[in-house]
Amino acid sequence: MITVKVTYTVQANFAAKNKENIQGFLNDFKVLGNDFRYTVLAGADGKTFVHLSQYKHEAIQKQLLDVPSFKSFQQQRDASELEVEPQIEFLALVDASHSIF
Repeated sequence: MITVKVTYTVQANFAAKNKENIQGFLNDFKVLGNDFRYTVLAGADGKTFVHLSQYKHEAIQKQLLDVPSFKSFQQQRDASELEVEPQIEFLALVDASHSIF
């Protein structure tokens, strides 16, 4: 299993557009099966976002990263003059209270 956490901060005036773009790619992700989990959280400031993704295998990760709406989200986010650049962390699962896959 692959687990990735990405944290970044957008400018306040881009936060609503970022949420809209996130909803767009998540809608596309929902039809791609059950071999992954993708959750997006917003910080109390409303402009810091945390993406937590879990993939059963590398093939599904590559498939999701190639979805056009996800690529568009990334391009728009990166072009928005971020306050804090994306920080990517690869995490290892220790245990969970439920079955992940």
